[in-house]
Amino acid sequence: MRTAPILTQPPDLAPGTLLTIGELAAHTGLTPELLRTWESRHGFPEPTRLPSGHRRYTDDDVRAVQRVLAERDRGVRLEHAIEAARRAGNAADSGSVYASLCARHPDLATYTLTKRTLLALSWAIEDECLALASRAVLVGTFQKQRYFGQSAARWADLARTARAALVMADFEAHDDAPAPARVALPPDSPLLREWIVACDGPGLTAALVAWELPGQHDVTEAGRQFEAVWTVEGRVVRDTAVLTAEVGAALGSGSSRDLLQILEEAPPPRAASARAATSVFNRMVAYTDGTVLRGRTAR
Repeated sequence: MRTAPILTQPPDLAPGTLLTIGELAAHTGLTPELLRTWESRHGFPEPTRLPSGHRRYTDDDVRAVQRVLAERDRGVRLEHAIEAARRAGNAADSGSVYASLCARHPDLATYTLTKRTLLALSWAIEDECLALASRAVLVGTFQKQRYFGQSAARWADLARTARAALVMADFEAHDDAPAPARVALPPDSPLLREWIVACDGPGLTAALVAWELPGQHDVTEAGRQFEAVWTVEGRVVRDTAVLTAEVGAALGSGSSRDLLQILEEAPPPRAASARAATSVFNRMVAYTDGTVLRGRTAR
């Protein structure tokens, strides 16, 4: 069986580069003939036409075809795989990791959780990552810089044993020097409403992705509600890390581009072992009861 491709920026393509159908075929491992067949039967991939009538494609088309191939490797029928790739592309245009992830993996279960519960889930993932001391890729979003400030010491510890670590918030500017690296989100970024923690490593794959529900101006801080997904599925965790880093790369973050390159070169993701998944779940249960939360500084 073909190994599913990692859905990242093709390393030798600059954003905006236009590809011939032969170059698209070379980047995806397909033949030009098969791509033309897909276009005639399914309207996918949809090329840009030059005045001469020749087809041209972008790096987004490369990722879309890779996405279809990944779905096919999971046993999804071609027409359904193409539809899933289209949904994911539409969601990606919004800049929302939550929307993109749910479009790419529509079978993910969602839950409405309070900030208190998200803290417990986040610390469970982070602490298990620290306990394993694995060379993982770590990404996190914090909405506001002051929230990250309350977790800065924890993330400095996480970054010391990580292969790469990246955090996003309403920082004043990108900063690639510290560990973790900082990515500044603009005021209109959808990620300012989202909560992301992802650990993609050889010993643990786990991710929590949530977005804050609107209209909560009179709600207490601990009672703020989010719609959330969490998972230990390797492919979903890898997609979470890639989607988050792609947002940073689009904003001009060098560390985000470096992280995408690391993910491009990483082996295909594996699901967390039963032992690691159980350990994360046990931490979640223990932390959710409030005993540990009361002894920690809130995010």
